Amino acid sequence: MELSGSTIITVNKDYVYCNVEDEMVLLGMEDGIYYGLNPVGAFVWEQIKEPKTIDQVRDAILDEYDVEKEECERDLFELLQEMTEKGLVEVKVND
Repeated sequence: MELSGSTIITVNKDYVYCNVEDEMVLLGMEDGIYYGLNPVGAFVWEQIKEPKTIDQVRDAILDEYDVEKEECERDLFELLQEMTEKGLVEVKVND
């Protein structure tokens, strides 16, 4: 699926998660697979517990971290694409 700034994204409710220090561990209830998120990935996960556009998540990252907008967008899209492929997040194209 092609992601854009207006794409709405949220966590997949089939995953349970917990914070471990400043990172996050996810467990798929269907497949029993564990995933780990670094501090920035954990921040993104916290942001998308409620549906948000990718632009809203990007803006929250820019407010929280010292990163250039272009680098932030590139890394965020890469992370969300990977999370989408693994079924960790649900995606809805905003019409």
